Amino acid sequence: MDRFATFVIDHKKPVVWLTLALAIVGAVMTFLVPINYNLSDYLPESTESMRAVDTMQDEFGAAVPNARVMLDNVSITEALEYKEKLGAAAGVDDVMWLDDVVDLGTPIEMLDQATVEQYYKDGHAIFDVTIASGKESEAMDAIYPIIGEGGHASGQAVSTAEMKSMTVTEVMNGILILVPLILLILVLSTTSWIEPILFLLAIGVSVLMNMGTNLFMGEVSFIAFMVAPVLQLAVSLDYAIFLLHAFQRFRETEPDAVSAMRAAMKKSFSSIAASAATTFFGFAALCFMQFQIGMDLGLALVKGIVLSFLCVVIFLPAFTLMAYKLIDKTRHRRFLPTFRGAGKYLAPFRIPMFVIVIVLAVPCFLAQSNTQFTYGMGSVEGSQTRASLDAEAIEKTFGQAETTVVLVPNTDRAREAELVGELEQIPHVTSVLSYTNTVGLTIPVEFLDDGITSQFYSDDYARIVVYADTENEGDTAFRVVEQIREKASALYGNESMSAGYATSLYDMRDVVTVDNQTTNLIAICAIILVLLLTFKSATLPVILIATIESAIFINLAVPYLAGDSLNYLGFLVINTVQLGATVDYAILFTDNYRKNRQVMAVRPALAKTLGDTFFSILVSASILSLTGAVLWLTSSNNIVSILGLLLCRGTLLSFLLVVTFLPGALLVFDKLIGKTTWRANFFDPRTSNGSGTEGGPRTPNGSSAFPETRTSGELGAEGDFRTPNSPNVSPDSRLISDTLSSRKEESS
Repeated sequence: MDRFATFVIDHKKPVVWLTLALAIVGAVMTFLVPINYNLSDYLPESTESMRAVDTMQDEFGAAVPNARVMLDNVSITEALEYKEKLGAAAGVDDVMWLDDVVDLGTPIEMLDQATVEQYYKDGHAIFDVTIASGKESEAMDAIYPIIGEGGHASGQAVSTAEMKSMTVTEVMNGILILVPLILLILVLSTTSWIEPILFLLAIGVSVLMNMGTNLFMGEVSFIAFMVAPVLQLAVSLDYAIFLLHAFQRFRETEPDAVSAMRAAMKKSFSSIAASAATTFFGFAALCFMQFQIGMDLGLALVKGIVLSFLCVVIFLPAFTLMAYKLIDKTRHRRFLPTFRGAGKYLAPFRIPMFVIVIVLAVPCFLAQSNTQFTYGMGSVEGSQTRASLDAEAIEKTFGQAETTVVLVPNTDRAREAELVGELEQIPHVTSVLSYTNTVGLTIPVEFLDDGITSQFYSDDYARIVVYADTENEGDTAFRVVEQIREKASALYGNESMSAGYATSLYDMRDVVTVDNQTTNLIAICAIILVLLLTFKSATLPVILIATIESAIFINLAVPYLAGDSLNYLGFLVINTVQLGATVDYAILFTDNYRKNRQVMAVRPALAKTLGDTFFSILVSASILSLTGAVLWLTSSNNIVSILGLLLCRGTLLSFLLVVTFLPGALLVFDKLIGKTTWRANFFDPRTSNGSGTEGGPRTPNGSSAFPETRTSGELGAEGDFRTPNSPNVSPDSRLISDTLSSRKEESS
């Protein structure tokens, strides 16, 4: 660390200019990163819906219809003209309408009315449109001028196009709202006008580099694009705070700023590394999901944590040495109290909260396991966008219509007809479209124009289109998917495949249910390992994990108790994000408690620890919960909005349990902790006036007999900062990380 710190300090100007240049390059590269809005693309290739989509693309040159377009007050002739225009629109692969299933040369009154009303009713014509993946925006830009203001369009592709147009705007709006709010919190909690800007600058350059380097991933999901930057900013801001506060402390004892920064880099490195490690492993657990959205988001977050760590230990020291005089000139008085008396006021809540959480833990775990989940992108309830209004108009006229395409071998017309008959009997199936029930078995395929037969047959497969009056997800929709697959499998075995939005969400449900167990186990095991190395205790890691997991259970039980549905992707991600991001609060508290417990009894140690750490935890939790609130309130995407709400509520719950439940647990298990922690050296009142075997030499009032061994960051009883050479120096904006950054080197 000496050589590393010396190198950074000696080359501070090149380090600063190189980092700023990389940040600018990252900002430019950000606009070149392709964004994927199709969650189905992240399903494993082995799932049936993915195999069916790939096969359909190869065999028929088009996927499943993913949009519905409705026109009002049009005749049959006008509808056919519109169909031709829609088919020629950019990004549109296929358009299916009434003329594809019946002969319009026959008077419409003589046709089967149930079939006709699937596509044409009371002057309203509705088209099933297949839009190429990745071209949703281009297609809708072409379709809207064709159908005009009186036309309507809905479906997965329409929602994707709308989301594309709003994503960048929403990310920018979120950052523009969040950054000033974070600055306000930091200004209120520090004693310099410039210091908060340094905090944000150090993490800001890493955010830009992280977003730019996503280009090397090929593409990122819209979730990673929207969530990763704000989460990275909120979670890793503490690293910058640790370093700058250590620098301010050492300026009181070192002869110059350079020596103070060198000492600060050495002293705070282990604290920053330990904090980054827990977050790193929490996010890294997402990479083990079968559903590849986890790998996408996990890599973006892990990469962000690494870049934040590097910027804090390399760029921030160099830049601070160039700007520290400006910090000195912009000091201001402290605006908020230090909350040194928090321990006194929270003491009565320790045992009651411990009992309450123990009682609630199991019911909340069971409740969150029984929450009603959704799996698609969806939109925020109450949204009044054109897509949502058009969807209501289409559903009001033609009802719901979920499309599923079944692929079977093109070998046996009679067996195909039998399957069609079976599919028509499934509840909620409104119609089935195939060659056998539209053209008939009596007319050979060879006698018909290729434009008709290509709708149903390729060289190897027959295509059957099934329409159901269900939503695209939910128990009813998934039951229809199951029955379609069961009937196709009964006649064709593993040779049959089905695809559609509902089938993709059905496969997604099966995949992510397993992923939840995997990611949780990996995250918990990895963080327990970090805690074991940090505390060298058999019981402390369990208590800390139990504290944060209890907060997670309560957080995720709220939707069940409120009778609300919860997007499963938000549920899945928050499990690891809340654990990785907020376990630092418990580490900060416990590390300080362990040190205080070595020189005083358990209750005074808890009171002092709460007084020393409450403000630090409060500021960090305020920033993270505020980040969640901004995501919740600014995003029109249901997944991102729900994730923001869960993050906001989960962070506040973690904060509450760390300052109430955790002290109660430490009080209850104090003796067990002392016996199961290596070199705990807990203070024993029975040996306070002598050299006890456990507490070591003590003064009569219970303090250590060796005051010179106190760390440079330890606080005096009055809350003033003490150093051997500075008996009474007021803290200069040290409020957020006074105690964590003074960990013993053995805790790194």
